[in-house]
Amino acid sequence: MKIIKVSDTGLIKAVVIFFLVIIGGFKYGYSQSGAVLLNNHSEIIPFKNLAQRRIASINMGAAYSLEFDAMLRNYASIRSIDFSSIKDKNELKAFNTLIIQLTPQTLFLPETINFILETQKDKEVIIAGFGNTSALAGLDSVSSPLIWNSLETPNSAEQTAKIIFGGAAAEGKLSLDISSRYLKDAGFSTRKTRLNYLNLQELQQSSAKLTKIDDIVNEAIRMHATPSAVVMVVKDGNVIFNKAYGSHTYDGEIPTKVDDIYDLASVTKVAATTMAAMKLYEQQKLDLNAGIGTYLEDVRNSNKNNIPVKDVMLHQAGFVNLDFFSYLKPQDHSADSSWLYSVKLADHYYLRNNYYHEVMWQKMLKTPLPTRGEYVYSDISMFMMKEIIEKQTQMPLDQYVSQEFYSSLGMKTAGFNPIKNFDIKQIVPTERDTYFRKTLLQGYVHDSGASMANGVAGHAGLFSSANDMAILNQMLLNGGTYGGVEYFKPETVSLFTSSQSQVSRRGLGFDRGNGTGYPSSLASPDSFGHTGYTGTAVWVDPRENLVYIFLSNRVYPSATNKLNSMRIRPRIQDAIYEALNQEKGHTASVGY
Repeated sequence: MKIIKVSDTGLIKAVVIFFLVIIGGFKYGYSQSGAVLLNNHSEIIPFKNLAQRRIASINMGAAYSLEFDAMLRNYASIRSIDFSSIKDKNELKAFNTLIIQLTPQTLFLPETINFILETQKDKEVIIAGFGNTSALAGLDSVSSPLIWNSLETPNSAEQTAKIIFGGAAAEGKLSLDISSRYLKDAGFSTRKTRLNYLNLQELQQSSAKLTKIDDIVNEAIRMHATPSAVVMVVKDGNVIFNKAYGSHTYDGEIPTKVDDIYDLASVTKVAATTMAAMKLYEQQKLDLNAGIGTYLEDVRNSNKNNIPVKDVMLHQAGFVNLDFFSYLKPQDHSADSSWLYSVKLADHYYLRNNYYHEVMWQKMLKTPLPTRGEYVYSDISMFMMKEIIEKQTQMPLDQYVSQEFYSSLGMKTAGFNPIKNFDIKQIVPTERDTYFRKTLLQGYVHDSGASMANGVAGHAGLFSSANDMAILNQMLLNGGTYGGVEYFKPETVSLFTSSQSQVSRRGLGFDRGNGTGYPSSLASPDSFGHTGYTGTAVWVDPRENLVYIFLSNRVYPSATNKLNSMRIRPRIQDAIYEALNQEKGHTASVGY
């Protein structure tokens, strides 16, 4: 490859590097064990806000680039590029962050240093080096952050990738002087700031202690409680279990993968709407004790004007449940799109423009409040919260949560209307709708009310992979901080996730454990999270520093209650606690 012309000086440097590595190898062997972070004066490593980064991973001869890039993808979207395939530097113009993998052998090539020096002038460059540490002498002229690992193994590749994103801490120091720039004891230390994904061997060992989960999920699939599921468990910030089961449908044609995207249903209430409400509360743009008429002009002349925002989020505002589907008339929808029918609910099903505001919203404004002050679970609560959020942010809910949380956190799949952004094969089909849209729902929200709101509602509409839900909920478990960025103050997280009602177990937006069997027999009363109608659940237990994610499509091909009657989700949750308790007992017995 000849992106940059190699000078005579560059050739001389390459020869010098070659002899340094050979001599260094004989004299010192591997002069450093483990990963050492250098040139990190600007604290670029670990990466912080990921929203603005467009990352490419460029392999310059590293043997385990596949493992390296696979680990990177747990944290962010990246493009894998082989250095030899680059014909022109302009091919990299779409990226502002380059992670370059290299080895001592790579440094023998004069174009290597030339490429790095030229590229770091206008892009953020991170060097990930593997092999004899003496080769560091060849990088004296490089100012970019670099992580050097004397070992070239799959585990060292994964470890380096984790250090870049904060999934693991950098702790190594050079044991010898390598050059005038890289001296003995050099090495920056960092903290773990993101989820740690165990390597394959570690994950297999961890999963072996949780085999009861396999039995329970396989039973669910065998009994047709759901055709597929993904279970993810995070303990102390470490992903100790991450497994996909079954197939997208019972025909078995598409095996489930851990990064598949599911319709989260009511998990939307906490993973989108409540997140936005928490941010507005912190910014003093949302007063929990103010009446909702304070924010919504349409509400001021209704019976809902003085209902406090707090009561709306606790489901004790007195709202009833409405079947929005029952109000549809033939003239409200069409099989073809047009300027009048532009709201797409599914293939060959389009709703007329403004139906939500002209029909649905008006129905909500006129409902009675028969159970004011009592706990009655109603989706109108989160319809109201969505309207308040959009009024206060001047931005659609889906755009706001993506901008404020998902993009920055490195959540790659979470969002509304995924059919617009993802390959349909990655989206698990939810239901074969025979009563409303008369088609397979795949990438279109299952909930009828949310679909008529253009797929973006406060109570439903969010889709996600298990990993993205783990990231979001680990941020909450951390007290509002993730990846070195504070999204919420700890007291905000505590307020919304703690018990706030005199008539129910609820927090603000969040469901909570009751300590007597819900969400599972062993879950602590401090647990918070939510379940979803489609067969999903996210639960956080601060006492155990635990995050549990369960995704499924239990309503495929049509709704069945077997997942609930067989208690699949709580049984899995209890199996997790049982395994952790056994581990504690084992640890105590061996004197750790």
